[in-house]
Formats: sequence, C-alpha cells, structure tokens
Amino acid sequence: MRALMVIAATGALAACGSSDSGTIETEDGDVTYTVDENGGEAVATVTNADGETVTMRSGEGAAANLPDGFTLYPGSAVVSSTNVSSGGSNGALVQLESPATPDEIVAFYRKEAEAAGIEIKMEMKANEAQIVSGESADGLVFSINASPIDDGGTSATLTIGTKS
Repeated sequence: MRALMVIAATGALAACGSSDSGTIETEDGDVTYTVDENGGEAVATVTNADGETVTMRSGEGAAANLPDGFTLYPGSAVVSSTNVSSGGSNGALVQLESPATPDEIVAFYRKEAEAAGIEIKMEMKANEAQIVSGESADGLVFSINASPIDDGGTSATLTIGTKS
C-alpha cells in the first residue's frame, strides 16, 4: 500500500514537471523512482529499500492492460489507463467514455466479472450513476463506476486487480 502512495506521489511530481528520477525518504527506508514520459504515456518505476519494484503506466497513450476475461466496452474510448504491477500483483484502472448508458456499461462489466468468478458484494445506484464491486475467491477485485456525462453518453471507471 505504501508503494502505491509513493507511486501516486511520483506521478504527481511528474505532472508538476519535477525531475524524472530521485529518492524519497520514508519511515521504512529510502525509495528510488524514475519517470519516463513518451507518446502520451508516463511510466513510473519505484523501488523500495527491499528491492521490490512497482511499475505504473498512465495516460491516454497507456494500453488498458485488463486481465483475461475482461475487455473494453465495445465502441468506448479510453480516456486514461493506469496499470500497476508489483511482484505477482497487478491492477488496472481504466477511465473510458461511451455513447452507451450507465445501465448498459454496468451490465456488460457485471457479466464479465461474474464469468470470471467474481461475487458482486456491493451495488449502489444514485439517479443514473451506478457503482458495482466485488471479488473472487482467489483475490481478484473489481469495481465499475459509471455515470452520465453532460453531452450524452457515459463516463466510467473500471478497476480490476489482484489483492497483494
């Protein structure tokens, strides 16, 4: 978890035009980072004092690296994609827009999640916005948050990853 906080801070440093490498002192030891921005994609790599590495790819140019059984909603456009990997754990956070309704997008991802063995544990609907989340017995976690946008269509955030 601390690694994710450090990598988020690293992303913020990169967005502010800070240096592309450095060291951050933490209570658990020094953490080194590098940030490389190229072609609409920012790649940040953080290595902690134990030598564990977390890599994050983010931005409009970053491919949506979804686990097997999950796909992008047909006809959607990826606005931003963040992929994080550390050791054996992986995660993806994909922001997309689609002309479809929130109901259609949530139903699509619910079907993919259930086919992947994910048990839906939380559902919330407020007006037209929806959030659905759950997890599988083997530690795959999932959530979809979809809401209408002003000019029609839907903005959605899909999060899928393995528990560390």
